Amino acid sequence: MCAAEVLRPQRFTSHPALGALLAHLPGIVLALVMVGAGLTLPAWLLALGIGVSAAALAAWWRLPVWWLAINLLFVPALWLTARADLDPGWFLAGFVLLALTSLGAIRHRVPLYLSSARAAEALAQRLPPASTLIDLGCGLGGPLARVASLRPDVRLVGVESAPLNWLLARLRLAGRAEIRLADLWRTHLGEADVVYAYLSPAAMPRLWRKAIAEMRPGSLLVSNSFAIPDAVPHEIVEVDDLSRARLLIWRMPA
Repeated sequence: MCAAEVLRPQRFTSHPALGALLAHLPGIVLALVMVGAGLTLPAWLLALGIGVSAAALAAWWRLPVWWLAINLLFVPALWLTARADLDPGWFLAGFVLLALTSLGAIRHRVPLYLSSARAAEALAQRLPPASTLIDLGCGLGGPLARVASLRPDVRLVGVESAPLNWLLARLRLAGRAEIRLADLWRTHLGEADVVYAYLSPAAMPRLWRKAIAEMRPGSLLVSNSFAIPDAVPHEIVEVDDLSRARLLIWRMPA
């Protein structure tokens, strides 16, 4: 293992929010040291420096790309908020919004990952004619919307447990897909020809056990990026997108 990989911790795939939080610590510590040493810098510059440091570290740890933007803007946004003396109700509204979109991460250690259009296109190419696709944790409905435009012959079902995500996906896919507000672990997979999931490493062993127990022989389980321990995929599709995703495909045994 090279020195760079030793310095780079294991990717925070199960807990990206924890990784994003920890990424701020070096910049904060450095800013405190500079202030303690009497080095006078504008507060806005310190806030921006912390944001840049956190974004760079998030990129080094390979957090999902949207966390880079969050890390870059979080501390500068706090500084602007303090300067503007905003009503605390906005913070409560932000917390409620986060809760409504992140129930999967809280309950099942499954963060909101957004599949790229290229990943959805690669998935669409591998769907059998007139098949049924279930997207477990469909989020905002992006992959299903792309598949719907490419494969109108396929029946699409999305499962989402976060109420706001479910509502947005349902509005987005009205008439093109069935979007269910449900726990993915309580969704039976027997009706699916293909099950698509972009979950987290922590969820993959349980997903595999569920797929083996419920899916029909010959049906396909497709995971975006995350492998199943001790289960070799039948096919791996490299996706040329920003997150360097890949589709891992297993065919259910007889």
